[in-house]
Amino acid sequence: MAIHPTAIVDPQAEIAADAEVGPYCIVGKAVAVGARTRLMANVFLEGPLTIGEDNIFYPFCSCGVAPQDKKYRGEPSETRVGHRNSIREFVTIHRGTEGGGMLTSVGDDNLLMAYVHVAHDVVIQNHTIIANGVTFAGHVTIEDYANVGGLSAVHQFIRIGRHSIIGSRSVIKQNVLPFSQTATDHSSAVYGANRVGLQRSGYPPESIEPLQNAFRLLTHAGLNTTQALARIEEEIPRTPEVLELLAFIRASGRGFIK
Repeated sequence: MAIHPTAIVDPQAEIAADAEVGPYCIVGKAVAVGARTRLMANVFLEGPLTIGEDNIFYPFCSCGVAPQDKKYRGEPSETRVGHRNSIREFVTIHRGTEGGGMLTSVGDDNLLMAYVHVAHDVVIQNHTIIANGVTFAGHVTIEDYANVGGLSAVHQFIRIGRHSIIGSRSVIKQNVLPFSQTATDHSSAVYGANRVGLQRSGYPPESIEPLQNAFRLLTHAGLNTTQALARIEEEIPRTPEVLELLAFIRASGRGFIK
């Protein structure tokens, strides 16, 4: 086990034999660090926190600390981080609260760039890219393969659909449709299917084109949502992706960006 002599590790912490704890790291009690995970330097970890295998935590990030929620009363909520994540400099990840399921979680194969803030009860699934300075308020869900542009701010209780891409400096106040290109400034807009991202993930044209046509009906045909959904069901092939998009829309009680 490689623990630098300047690191402070609580006796109750569980550190895998081949994990690395670098200079000036602080690892609190009820923290478990998995195999081959590396804490480079000046990393602060507070439990209950479970970290999986092959992660890299860069200098000055913190994970598992108490949430910035005035309703939090010290309940033993937790944080979980999966495998093969890259947590860059000054990232902050706060543990869950009683009002949100007691858990903040980060899945597998995610990149959280510098200065990202992950608030209480956020769920980041797998294979996401979260660019510099993105701020997630509490209770946000970021689904698989989502890509959030730098300096974006996401309102609490928002759902960001899988394979979506959000432009930089966006302010997200409603759910983001799966497979979409979305950007906001002072106004909001969906710019069609996330073609490049879907192609890179191996989706064939017969999956992408129906999505593109569905987005056209939703956003550029002059229809309200009810009319657009009816037209999509009548005119667009019912591929798994289109069915997922329709289900996402119907489950969006807060509305969605279009």
